[in-house]
Amino acid sequence: MKRVLLSAALGLGLAGAAAPALADLALATSKNCMSCHAVERKVLGPSFKDVAAKYKDDKGAVDALASKIMKGGSGVWGPVPMPANNQVSEADAKKLAAWVLSTK
Repeated sequence: MKRVLLSAALGLGLAGAAAPALADLALATSKNCMSCHAVERKVLGPSFKDVAAKYKDDKGAVDALASKIMKGGSGVWGPVPMPANNQVSEADAKKLAAWVLSTK
């Protein structure tokens, strides 16, 4: 049954268009990013769209943001520090950073 649904999605061109955004939102949710962030509005931390806008011209943004996701950081968005996220692997951090930067 899964193969039939996947084949249908591929045939309609849906897998390439919708799957990455949903997969990365799911990853962000599973890694507790959504506890402090939202895609379009500030929660405790900045919205992902604000982060994407701030780093839109920065070629090293994926690596820099991945590092902040894993190690935490402070001072860029105000006085509230972002805690380290030890549960996030480097590969997942880079995937999350790339997705955040794509939320324009």
